[in-house]
Amino acid sequence: MSRSSDTSPSGFEGRPSDYEDGAGGAATAAAGAEGPGFGLRGWLRWFWRQLTSMRVALILLLLLAVAAIPGSLLPQRSADPNGVLQYEDDHPGLFKVLDAFPIQAFDVYSSVWFSAIYLLLFISLIGCVLPRIAHHWRALRSAPPRTPARLSRMAGYSELFISNPQAGAPEREAFAEQAVEEARALLRRQRYRVSVQRTASRRGQLEISASAERGYLRETGNLVFHLALLGVLVSVAIGGLFSFNGQKVLVEGETMVNQLIDYDSATSGRWFDSAQLDPYRMRLDDLSVDYVTAEEADGNGTGMAKNFTASVTVLVADGAERAESIRVNHPLRTLGSPVYLVANGYAPTITVRNAEGEIVFSESVAFIPQDQNLTSLGVVKVPYGIDFDGEPTQLGLQGFFYPTKSDLGTGAFTSSYPDLDNPVLTLNVWVGDLGIDEGVPQSVYALDTSAMTAVASRTLDVKPLELTIGETADLPDGMGTVTLEAVPRFASFDVMHNPAQEWILVFAVLAIAGLVTSLFVPRRRVWVKALPVEGGVRLEYAALARGDDPTLEQAVAQLREQHRERL
Repeated sequence: MSRSSDTSPSGFEGRPSDYEDGAGGAATAAAGAEGPGFGLRGWLRWFWRQLTSMRVALILLLLLAVAAIPGSLLPQRSADPNGVLQYEDDHPGLFKVLDAFPIQAFDVYSSVWFSAIYLLLFISLIGCVLPRIAHHWRALRSAPPRTPARLSRMAGYSELFISNPQAGAPEREAFAEQAVEEARALLRRQRYRVSVQRTASRRGQLEISASAERGYLRETGNLVFHLALLGVLVSVAIGGLFSFNGQKVLVEGETMVNQLIDYDSATSGRWFDSAQLDPYRMRLDDLSVDYVTAEEADGNGTGMAKNFTASVTVLVADGAERAESIRVNHPLRTLGSPVYLVANGYAPTITVRNAEGEIVFSESVAFIPQDQNLTSLGVVKVPYGIDFDGEPTQLGLQGFFYPTKSDLGTGAFTSSYPDLDNPVLTLNVWVGDLGIDEGVPQSVYALDTSAMTAVASRTLDVKPLELTIGETADLPDGMGTVTLEAVPRFASFDVMHNPAQEWILVFAVLAIAGLVTSLFVPRRRVWVKALPVEGGVRLEYAALARGDDPTLEQAVAQLREQHRERL
């Protein structure tokens, strides 16, 4: 390239005529300093390139994982609404801050910021993967790259000289073609894509070479991984829109109907239709639990549960009835939605009579276990039928159930074994306003005593009621009696409906398979060159790895030995 003969305004040759070194005037200098405007289109193009880069995709993936942390630390309205209410009662000031619109700490997975990260990651992955798919498709259809002029710069370079002093130039060229053809056949059996090339060197010397490449499965696995990751994101989004999750507590002998109104608590996606629930009824016939006895445990692990089995009867829409069993980690899958056994405990059957002997309450009440030996806490609310000092009042009973009562020596009890060896129920008695007439939902497992008065408690002269199975105790001040009729078990069931959960599993397996493939399949190029020279044919071998390939030089040496044996 010749140098320009133009002379710049400053008198220096070899510079373009529009070169400005500061001597051409302030206006020209200012124009040169500002440069062309980037413009809205340029900024949009720059933003799109940044968003669709793999670096940004990885950053967004990390941000999504970090953004999910508050959802695991704080109760979420979609999964634990009672926990959210409890957090509001315990931390009213902090709750207002965390529940504000920009933060939405109790609705993390539907919050604006979490959704923004989710959508940006989705767009970024699409922008990363689609161009790579097109490029990979073109690479699959194209021939292997041409043989480099200097193989000595490549990994595993080695030479092999086949001597034949008596052969002329045509014979040496024929042998060189035969050697390359043998190398081509050998490489094809090793699953290489091979092309044969005939070229002339700078000195006019004939060069015949085989150019081979393999390992495209590595990039294919990488693309499968990213496509599967997209599939997981889409499946999770669809599952969140159409999913349903309901919880129901059943006492032995009770029946649930698979309808929204019959669940104790339920959450569903925005596009879920209750008509999608399969029509059936399920009755809990028996809940059996096997515990480790003292003889089996030899003093260690006594009372640990070995197995939980809920025996149920399912009645489907056509009137058919069949017996099923549900165990922990073995849900009932014969229905449209899997039914999981998630918890169990005792539900003492309590009957309350007023002073006239009329039954005002008679139900099995689920008591929530507090420890491994099923020391359980429960609440009974009697809204009417009780008179206190001649005036109608509401009655609240709050107590503990001990499957195997054990005295701690301080006046307090505990349970020493989870089975019914020495069952005892103790009840504190409260009278007043239960707060159930104010229209505010209440937990059936909590008693609001802010507007009530204790009439039987450990801190009063009248001690808590103490009952065994079949025993009746008098309420204070002649209000009536309380009877512990029986102690059946209860089981808590979780019904899950997610139409995308199978696809999540499929895409997760594909992602793992693609990742393993991209990590362990080597991408390499191999060349075999034959040069007819004076006195014989010189063979050159070399390779190039696309990434980390510790066995590359060994593969080249093995190819050379196999090729020599064939020749």
